[in-house]
Amino acid sequence: MTTEGEKRSAKRALAGRLSWGLADQAASSISNFAVGIYVARSLGVTAFGVFSLAWLTYGVALNVARGLATDPLVVRFSGVPDASWRSATARSSGAALGVGTALGAVCLLVGLGLGGRVGSAFGCLGVVLPALLLQDAWRFAFFAAGTGRKAFANDLVWGVALVPAMVVAARVGTVAAFVLAWGASAAVAAVYGCFQSGIRPRTTRAREWLREHRDLGYRYLVENVSLSGASQLRAYGLGAIVGVGAVGAVRGAELLLGPFLALLMGLSLVTVAEAARVLRRAPDRLGKFCLLLGGGQAVAALLWGAALLLVPDRFGELVLGGVWHSASALIVPATLGVAGAGLGTGAAAGLRALGAARRSLRSQLFGSACYVIGGLGGAAVAGTAGSAWGVAAATVSGSAVWWLHLRIALREHQHQHHPIPEVRTS
Repeated sequence: MTTEGEKRSAKRALAGRLSWGLADQAASSISNFAVGIYVARSLGVTAFGVFSLAWLTYGVALNVARGLATDPLVVRFSGVPDASWRSATARSSGAALGVGTALGAVCLLVGLGLGGRVGSAFGCLGVVLPALLLQDAWRFAFFAAGTGRKAFANDLVWGVALVPAMVVAARVGTVAAFVLAWGASAAVAAVYGCFQSGIRPRTTRAREWLREHRDLGYRYLVENVSLSGASQLRAYGLGAIVGVGAVGAVRGAELLLGPFLALLMGLSLVTVAEAARVLRRAPDRLGKFCLLLGGGQAVAALLWGAALLLVPDRFGELVLGGVWHSASALIVPATLGVAGAGLGTGAAAGLRALGAARRSLRSQLFGSACYVIGGLGGAAVAGTAGSAWGVAAATVSGSAVWWLHLRIALREHQHQHHPIPEVRTS
């Protein structure tokens, strides 16, 4: 029997791990925000657009590396004995480094082919991409081990290294210099991660990692890329149907919800690992854990949105300037969309902890398709507001599908006499 003292101790440990997830995401978000502002002020609108193209490409590469390398690590090696974690982390980080090298080579070739400022930006991204993806791999490895404080320290080192790197880049005054400075500071944090963990990435065993976890990895790859791809398609389509101003209004509404989105992203770093721990220690509590997780995020999003509705126009204009009026009109549908996404993350964490990659993929593909159809269909019918309401409806519908699949997966797990094959380290 578990004593009350042990339960309280477990809850404190969980709260501590979630807190480190939030702190790490805060450090990462502040660094990214500072880089964006600094580059925009240093280079101007056109050059910042070129830098943004490199940034978006990095985001796609990050989703690829997470799907193939770090997502399977978090699902299968959270809360396992240290020896198992170390062996898996060496191969997983090696796979992330291998993905970064392969995609970096592609970016380098594209950059050489394009030429000009865009080409040089992509070429430099190709050079630093392995370091960027390895740094991210350490973050997920530390959260899988339950040592989120190390992930926070690693992001802090990156932030400190960014300061002199950005100053040097500003003196050079080119997009390529800023991309190299951004990647070089990530390389400092990536090397620091090796010392933190005492693990050297095993690139020679990257293929072995991909082969062993292909049942999860390739599905997570499609899942992650479809998520970011749907957002890009909606943005491009909205600009074509309504105009670029509509994209700015939507982006403004997203910025208003930015602090809560950072909270959601911070929790996402640790939710799968925590769900995996619950599954191993008390499988019958997984459903309740996911419901509390998703429901808590949904309620928090609604409260944040309600607070935004009370913001006086003069304060809103101080933050967003002329964008405030068009963005503030989208607060209600944007909030409902984020609340729906928050509710769905609880079910998503449960499906990943169960290793139910097939159901997870189906849910994500359905949600991404609804997102694009709702966003663009709504734009065609009722402009910017129609797109926002279409996305809100799509997100809530997608969340319902996530929960339907989790319910089925939990029922299937209960009828199994052995642990599910995909969770091999339990």
